[in-house]
Amino acid sequence: MATNDQVKQLAKAHYSGDDDAFRSCLLQIAAYEAKRGHAQAAREFKALAEQQRQKAKIVNLTQIEGLFQVAYPTIPLNRLIVSDVLMAKLQRVIDEYRQRGKLADYGYANRRRILLEGAPGTGKTMTAAVIAAELSLPLFTVQMDKLITKYMGETSVKLRQIFSAIERNVGVYLFDEFDAIGADRSLDNEVGEMRRILNSFLQFIESDSSDSIIIAATNNRQMLDPALFRRFDDVLHYELPTTEEAKHIIDSVIGGYDTTFYASNELAEKASLLCQAEIVQVCNDAIKGSLLSGESVTEDMISALLGERLGVYKVDQKVS
Repeated sequence: MATNDQVKQLAKAHYSGDDDAFRSCLLQIAAYEAKRGHAQAAREFKALAEQQRQKAKIVNLTQIEGLFQVAYPTIPLNRLIVSDVLMAKLQRVIDEYRQRGKLADYGYANRRRILLEGAPGTGKTMTAAVIAAELSLPLFTVQMDKLITKYMGETSVKLRQIFSAIERNVGVYLFDEFDAIGADRSLDNEVGEMRRILNSFLQFIESDSSDSIIIAATNNRQMLDPALFRRFDDVLHYELPTTEEAKHIIDSVIGGYDTTFYASNELAEKASLLCQAEIVQVCNDAIKGSLLSGESVTEDMISALLGERLGVYKVDQKVS
């Protein structure tokens, strides 16, 4: 393995943020292992050095352009709780990407432009992270507050920069709250500048031929311009969980803390009135309460927390 000096150099480069020195040290370790006849270890260190080079390139890109947040998700597909129909469609996107070369040999393109629509908290953003993790790609989330500006023509210029990045750097690109730029052009309150932005987006996505995956997510499908839908290879609809799905979420989250806990159908039915993200939050609140009180997580505890969440919506309905 690496010498003490090499480990020290590696640590020093890491804590100083010197990517070039870090990568150089990895290559030195690879050469050292190769000389000792450890071919497999040498290849692994060379691969790590190449990954570091690609990662540094991506991070520098996002810092310079300031239009993305970059992440390297590790959430597996089986952590996503959705319907069987939706899961099959997501698996198809992943399988087609992995075998895109084979499809290209026969003149076909893989699904890589996906529109996700549905209620808030139902798993749309998590889906983008899962796809990135399954394909070992970075996840770039477009910063809408940086994209949309008050100056005429500037947003279209930034859109061009985004699609240029999509072409140069392969990854999963998420346009969250997509209705901000994809609103129906026929709406009476749509100003001319927003129509031009949408026209630009339609042109860019139509001409894009990169290996990146483009994901648009919205809570308001009815607000989207009809011309958008044919530009996407798949439109996936997200709904509140079924009772079975709600039970799966509770058992998965609480089960990581207390392996003996299983939710009843009654509890799951009550939980299914909330979105997936809120059910996870309730479970996390129950775990925290258990840690602080020293008592086990119980159905009554979770039911009370669910009641608090559901009570918020009843108050909102009365106010409105």
